[in-house]
Amino acid sequence: MSSSLRRNPSRRNFDEITARKIIEAALGHEGPLLPILHALQEAFGCVPREAEPLIASTLNLTRADVHGVVTFYHDFHRAPAGRHVLKLCRAEACQSMGSEANARRLLDALGIDWGGTTADGSLTVEPVYCLGLCATSPSALLDGEPLGRVGAEQLEALAAEAKR
Repeated sequence: MSSSLRRNPSRRNFDEITARKIIEAALGHEGPLLPILHALQEAFGCVPREAEPLIASTLNLTRADVHGVVTFYHDFHRAPAGRHVLKLCRAEACQSMGSEANARRLLDALGIDWGGTTADGSLTVEPVYCLGLCATSPSALLDGEPLGRVGAEQLEALAAEAKR
């Protein structure tokens, strides 16, 4: 377990000037939509709905195209996530090693469901479908750091550490 968790990206209110700068900075990239969405999420802690028409207009896409990409990829958030994000694998290898029971125990203890954030804003728990860490299942990512052989007690310790 990490003794000092990395914090989630900054969370700021939507600012159109900042959003336009982010969008324009990525225009030189081939296929700029995903880099723009990642940069917006880094700046605002989520992909603000207000940014979708700006992106669509700049990239000559429909708003539905942009919205479809944002909602298709689970890594993009509509509201800022907690200070820490715990992603728990729900794929077959992890399920066979008890991940579902471990996850349910944690979610119940935190009083949230999948994709939820604790009341104090310290932790968001998200499902993922295969982290590629099958040999060390059940596996997880905490603030982007891979963890293997994560049991129920370790999940609870990680949650407690995130609250500090």
